Amino acid sequence: MHPIQEKLLNLSKGANLARISLREMASAIGMPGESPQKIKHHLQQLEKKGFFSIDRSKGLMGKTELAPSRAGGLLSGASALFSIPIVGAANCGPATIFAEQNFEGFLHVSSRLLGRSSPAGLYGLKASGSSMNRAEIGGRKIEDGDYVIIDSARRDPSNNDVVLAVIDGKATIKRFIDDRRNGQVILKADSSYDYEPIYLHPDDDFLVSGTAVAVIKR
Repeated sequence: MHPIQEKLLNLSKGANLARISLREMASAIGMPGESPQKIKHHLQQLEKKGFFSIDRSKGLMGKTELAPSRAGGLLSGASALFSIPIVGAANCGPATIFAEQNFEGFLHVSSRLLGRSSPAGLYGLKASGSSMNRAEIGGRKIEDGDYVIIDSARRDPSNNDVVLAVIDGKATIKRFIDDRRNGQVILKADSSYDYEPIYLHPDDDFLVSGTAVAVIKR
């Protein structure tokens, strides 16, 4: 899907596009200088694909569920196709990749793969490295290049959860070991290789940005 279509589709989730001018749409998706005709073209493409229908004369926008034929037969009528934002990469080795949320597009995932009725609070990161290649989320291992789906609402993990931790502004995917009875928190690798764990004081500059809930294999 074209990036402009991705942005328009995301905009349609919270706005009635039938009541917004093409120039207003361009501004709303962060492209104020874009040609209205190009915006119109991509709107029409989204309508052809069945994401929604727009009747400007009546100011009405109808949202259409994807039919199996439009999803290559991969989705049943009871499934939904989630658009989950990809916000960058996280290192599965040392914490060396900055965790700033640089938007990189969308990951399109069936609701059945995630076992959820809503994608609220979910975002994806591309795993980099091999230090979590033995960790399993929903029966799928986290290997280099896979997408890890993070639930941003789950920032208070249970012991042994796989989390996205941010240390000094840098991100890493690790297993969370709550050892506060000994005055420490451990971020542990789960790998076929020998990686040293990260030992943190509970008051150190780190946070858990969410808990891993699924792996989408590359």
